[in-house]
Amino acid sequence: MTNNQDKNNSNDRSISLGEKALGYIKYNQTSASPDGYELWYNYASGLKPELNNQIKNLLSEQPRIDQEQLDELYSTHFNGNEVDNRMEEISSQVALELNEVMEMVGSSLHNTESYSESLEVFTSELADIKDEGSLRMMISSMAAATFQMAQNTKELESNLANSQKQILNLNKDIEAIKAESMTDALTAIANRKKFDITLQKEISLALDNEEPLCLVLADIDHFKAFNDNHGHQTGDQVLRLVANILKTNVKGRDLAARYGGEEFAIILPQTCLEDAVTVAEQIRKAVMNKELIKKSTGKKLGRVTMSLGIAQFTKVDSIESIIARADKCLYAAKDAGRNNVQTELSLENQADIKDHDAA
Repeated sequence: MTNNQDKNNSNDRSISLGEKALGYIKYNQTSASPDGYELWYNYASGLKPELNNQIKNLLSEQPRIDQEQLDELYSTHFNGNEVDNRMEEISSQVALELNEVMEMVGSSLHNTESYSESLEVFTSELADIKDEGSLRMMISSMAAATFQMAQNTKELESNLANSQKQILNLNKDIEAIKAESMTDALTAIANRKKFDITLQKEISLALDNEEPLCLVLADIDHFKAFNDNHGHQTGDQVLRLVANILKTNVKGRDLAARYGGEEFAIILPQTCLEDAVTVAEQIRKAVMNKELIKKSTGKKLGRVTMSLGIAQFTKVDSIESIIARADKCLYAAKDAGRNNVQTELSLENQADIKDHDAA
């Protein structure tokens, strides 16, 4: 009776959480996809405290969670688990293949030892053979053992080749999953995780090799208003367009990444501030010159612009400090009227002009 009660209580709780999840979907007017349901179900259950805190923080600043924020939350809190599960599955398959290889090698060693013993017996008994018939029998026996050894070796080579092929394919799957885990699903450029890893690596290289390094943070101007006016699908189209422009304007070790929402980042190794400004201006102009057209209707939607801020790496910089300085320059670009590029040098020049005017 107790077990039935427990099952009933569990079912009741699941139904209650499911109803809450649907309620959140309706209230926030987000997609009723399996991903969206999973996110809101977990929010209702409180199983992911970090997710709940992030949603509560967003709701303290705005009445509803929009679809773009929902996708970002799902990518942060759920996609990683899927990648981990796939990696674990492939790792298990690799382990099985390696076990099979070890078994095959063990079996081959056993066969080799048996063949070696047969050779020793043949050699030791050969001197004692006195008639032709016995010699023929011994040679026939040795020939059979040699043939079997050759067959075993051929089978081993074939099995090892198959295992090698399987392991190579699994390694390719692992590399593909790693690449997927470092790629933003919407824009197909690097995600925040890839950005963090790359920036740390490039900072280390810049220090070791005494090379310049610049970081650009860029933000689509008035993107929320654009989303509200034209819908999230069109907003996604703009994000993909901007990401493609960034990707075509970087080269070599440069990295373009989606930093979060409508904000992007560009890491420019071996690049001085002057050259970084050139890249940023190319991107700004390319975005501004693109006329947006709604795919479903062909309606012209006008143009969007970007504000960009650039910080140049110094020997005392950490990841946090160079990001903070680039972010400061980005906000200065917005304060200056948007659709422009600001650097620490330009901010210093502005400060000097203000000081001169005040004097």
